[in-house]
Amino acid sequence: MTRYLISFDDGAMSFPEEELPAVAEAPHKVVRQAQEAGVWVFGGGLETQQASVVATDGTITDGPYPETKALLGGFSIIDVPSREDALEWAAKIAASCRCAQEVREIMPDTTV
Repeated sequence: MTRYLISFDDGAMSFPEEELPAVAEAPHKVVRQAQEAGVWVFGGGLETQQASVVATDGTITDGPYPETKALLGGFSIIDVPSREDALEWAAKIAASCRCAQEVREIMPDTTV
């Protein structure tokens, strides 16, 4: 199987405030489905904050990188047989979060 990162940008979720309870529960339902299907690895939402960037020399600066305009808002890591399966899970997550999701394959760990 192959692991995929499914993620969205901070601020991408947009919905009326009165829909917050439904939007808060919907992604949890998809996570439970992924857990029951045995494809869930890990995931979560990220606090809205400025990232810190640690350079190779240990220097710490407030990030993100200057050329980056978007910040990661949340992510899921799933382990599925194919990209098509990953896209199907991303569609479920997109519908539950009410925002588009980016899907990227995670390179295999060759040290294991």
